[in-house]
Amino acid sequence: MHRRFAVLGVSVALLAVSAWADNGNGNSNGNGNGCNSLPSYNQLKAALVAATNAESSGLNMNMWGTIVDRDGIVCAIAFTGTDRGGQWPGSRVISAQKANTANAFSLDASAVSNGNGLALALSTANLYSAVQPGGSLYGLQASNPVDTGNAYQGPSSNFGTSNDPLVGSKVGGVNVFGGGLALYDSQHQIVGAVGVSGDTSCADHFIAWRTRHNLNLDHLAGAIGGVSGDTARPDNIIFDITTNIYGISSSAGGFGHPRCINTGDASLLPAVQ
Repeated sequence: MHRRFAVLGVSVALLAVSAWADNGNGNSNGNGNGCNSLPSYNQLKAALVAATNAESSGLNMNMWGTIVDRDGIVCAIAFTGTDRGGQWPGSRVISAQKANTANAFSLDASAVSNGNGLALALSTANLYSAVQPGGSLYGLQASNPVDTGNAYQGPSSNFGTSNDPLVGSKVGGVNVFGGGLALYDSQHQIVGAVGVSGDTSCADHFIAWRTRHNLNLDHLAGAIGGVSGDTARPDNIIFDITTNIYGISSSAGGFGHPRCINTGDASLLPAVQ
């Protein structure tokens, strides 16, 4: 099952570039927000389309994708449909929330206090169980509210374009289901995050994972740890939630995510670099 898209005249070879040029979003003047070193709008859109078209799980929906820099500033927002109404309108801000969350709660080696061990990357999918009542991170989802003034400013006609009004602003927000992943460059340094929304939360994670891989910003291997238990996919989604005879659900490891309709096999996602 594949999504239908207009053909983009962007070479796939562009997606394998790790050193990004001017991102085309007006932040090429050295203003220090970090967007210059991140993929452009066109590069995000090409990577998102390729990732969505390759994904066979979920509901076969079109997607929104957002990239933020390390300060949580939105650098680019794109969608995969023919227009902004071709995917859930509410998923635009959700994709930005997911990017903000993954960036806000992932680290690199600079955070390892004693010089030993691995830094920790947390995908938004890893947070689902932890924020439930009794979870180790209960209340986290309310800790960094969305800036509604930035999130919903217009004109709406520019949503998902290179001139999206949210570009250059902070959206904030904490989202605790699949679709957000931190971005790591070839030096294993965190440079921001990507958020994807528009399908089931499981498919969102799978598509975000492939988008990050397409952008060549999944350099976690050997340097960045996670809670998944899979060193080749440290911040992967975890399906370890079970329900007991009393109807109470719990995650064995504390970082599990519910299965969705037509859930794919997370172990088949590309290994991190």
